[in-house]
Amino acid sequence: MKIKTLFFSDTHLGSRHAKSAELLEYLKSLPEPPEKIYIIGDFIDGWKLKTNWRWNDNCNLVVRKLLSFVKKGTKVHYAVGNHDEFLRSFLPPDTHQLEFGSISLANEFYHETANGKKLLVVHGDMFDVSIKYARWLCFLGDWGYELLLRANGFINYIRWIFGYKKFWSLSKAVKHKVKKSVNYVGDFETLLTKYCESKDCSGVICGHIHTAKIKNIDGYMYYNTGDWVESMTAIVEHEDGTMELINKQ
Repeated sequence: MKIKTLFFSDTHLGSRHAKSAELLEYLKSLPEPPEKIYIIGDFIDGWKLKTNWRWNDNCNLVVRKLLSFVKKGTKVHYAVGNHDEFLRSFLPPDTHQLEFGSISLANEFYHETANGKKLLVVHGDMFDVSIKYARWLCFLGDWGYELLLRANGFINYIRWIFGYKKFWSLSKAVKHKVKKSVNYVGDFETLLTKYCESKDCSGVICGHIHTAKIKNIDGYMYYNTGDWVESMTAIVEHEDGTMELINKQ
């Protein structure tokens, strides 16, 4: 089935745990190039540029595949995130949007679905209190998340020895079970939907917290694309305007 619009975020290309091969496989599986693609932040992991930079051939091939879509008429909108925030310095102070032919770069975009819904598209890091007021907490959290991701590999190796073939994520389990983490996700969702309301939109599509979800919050639709580090998820818009969460794990 043809996809009208593809939304994905948090690929973290250049980091040790980026699922670039899986993302490439998914992009290749699309029957036709989408009309639009929204890359919703943290496409490149700029935080790893100085240390632990892991850029492989699959990262190059992902970029080349996206550019091949552009060549065939796809419009690409890139909403900047916190891990690629260095790109924000290139945004013009008057328009806050940079155009490269069919590729647009900005902090946020508005998307109108085929059935007439106006959606705000934004990475979401500006609604993360730890980034806004205590950046050191964010870097500490990134370090802790890296440890959990490394632990995933060891745990799943042991599970494989004992016959458990399905991937299990310790970092996901922590995120969904620890009370403070659950509260953080809930606060993030609430703040974003309030901002979406202030922008006169019927919903918001974001990333940042690596928790894929579609839900209705007080009459406003909240869509989180998840990530391509653990979840391997994306949001797609079909030709009739319906939205679907895609999971390629």
